[in-house]
Amino acid sequence: MHISNSVIIVTGASAGIGRATAVSLAQRGANVVITARRQERLAALAAELEPYPGRCFLLAGDIGDTAFA
Repeated sequence: MHISNSVIIVTGASAGIGRATAVSLAQRGANVVITARRQERLAALAAELEPYPGRCFLLAGDIGDTAFA
């Protein structure tokens, strides 16, 4: 599957499967929007993704909250 230059939203990106997914997608050149509740963990992940080809955008919030979603 060709994902380079695609924009992909990853929820729960601060840990576990969401984090691993974000890393894998960024390594493959996708532009990744990472979201989770913990701003500090998202910022750390965004810094880790910097060397990869795609861009990273972060949004801290709870997707269960309709005002955020």
